[in-house]
Amino acid sequence: LLFAINLTAGALGAVLALNILLYDAVHKAVPLSPLLMGACRLWVYVIAAAAGARGLNGWAVWCGLALALYVVGLSFVARVESTRGPVKYWPLLLLAAPMGLAFLMNTGAYREPALLLSLVLTFWLLRSLRPLLWSSPPNIGRAVSGLLAGIVFVDWLAVAHAPREISGVLLGLFLLALLGQRYVPAT
Repeated sequence: LLFAINLTAGALGAVLALNILLYDAVHKAVPLSPLLMGACRLWVYVIAAAAGARGLNGWAVWCGLALALYVVGLSFVARVESTRGPVKYWPLLLLAAPMGLAFLMNTGAYREPALLLSLVLTFWLLRSLRPLLWSSPPNIGRAVSGLLAGIVFVDWLAVAHAPREISGVLLGLFLLALLGQRYVPAT
């Protein structure tokens, strides 16, 4: 279907499909497979931009990269849940990438909403990481569930300057993610 929109969107869709297949084939055996998961999220942003009216641009690539880094950090944490190894704390630094990028990319009138959403995401990260960092034993599943719901805030940062209606939709999606996790385990 993406090829019906344009050649770039179609080709990038094929790259995403191959990335997903590669991740599914090797994610249990390859220690760096969280990088593949992050790449999947990056490709979604890039494809959406390529299919959009403005086309592929640097904004979409940078926002996709911020989400990719967040997902890589999240995936490294989630990986410990299934491997039962020790928690590595360095990937938690990657969770801050969206806030750093929001600060660098948003200037003028766009800076204030981006900083406000960055603050919201920071509080959500602290809340989500509490079961991992300040519980004994660490509750990795609970932390990962919170981090997964936080993806909505990362997406929201990419459109921090959007109309209030978009913000309302994103807030609704965040609440829906939390509600869904009550019935379907996030991990």
